[in-house]
Amino acid sequence: MTEYWRWKETRWHDEDRDWRDGELITAGVDVGSVSSQAVVMVDGELYAFSNMRTGSDSPESARKAMDWAIEGTGLTLDDVGFVVGTGYGRVNVPFSDKAITEIACHARGANYMYGPSVRTVLDMGGQDCKVIRCDERGKVGAFVMNDKCAAGTGRGMEVFADLLAIPIEEVGELSLQVEEEPPPVSCTCVVFAKSEATALLREGWPKSKVLAAYCSAMAHRVVTLLEQVGIEEDFAITGGIAKNIGIVSRLEGEIGIKALPAKFDTQIAGGVGGALFAQSLLKKKLGAN
Repeated sequence: MTEYWRWKETRWHDEDRDWRDGELITAGVDVGSVSSQAVVMVDGELYAFSNMRTGSDSPESARKAMDWAIEGTGLTLDDVGFVVGTGYGRVNVPFSDKAITEIACHARGANYMYGPSVRTVLDMGGQDCKVIRCDERGKVGAFVMNDKCAAGTGRGMEVFADLLAIPIEEVGELSLQVEEEPPPVSCTCVVFAKSEATALLREGWPKSKVLAAYCSAMAHRVVTLLEQVGIEEDFAITGGIAKNIGIVSRLEGEIGIKALPAKFDTQIAGGVGGALFAQSLLKKKLGAN
């Protein structure tokens, strides 16, 4: 049976750099409800990362993500000076030295990934959406979070991909293949949205039109969150939904602001922030010795 929701897991490491030349090796492990990422930094620069599906066991997911990130590098967990756990499963990272909230880590990670000009960060995750205001150092000033339902999240989009038998990577592009925007489906509950979409398919709506209606609903729901905090440029989007052009383009149209282009995998922001916090904490630890 084809699993249309299944997105591509990825890993990367800098083959042009030898981690042994570095002084401070740190890691951030972000165990989320849907995906887990491990990020390794050498002297504050990205060296390796993995991005994979979270399993039923958070500690095991953390271990697998870390093992995959350092695979083939010659690096072992013993070589890492400090590890920060973040995400929903942050207290279940068995090899972490400290747990830090995903809010703080995403702001810090976005600051690194998009530059110090970022002031508003939208993290569209697997089971929630977060809007964060931050300063030039990536320090959180304010935030709002919606975790009441999966309708406006990555998990909701996975449900729709399976319902319509469309590979999840193709959802965004297909949703733009409509002559005019249809009215949005329910954006308050993924169960209602699924029922409504099923009814529309029975009425003869093409899949592209149903997806357009759902992507439009997701974009509008996020805008209401952004308005609660206030949108200040520069604006960055992190998380898996940031890869969905159907949602991003509609969101940009509603707020009248273009999101900054991503230089890295948008799903690793939390892990990046965790690794940067780990670097600061390692410096303090070594300075105290």
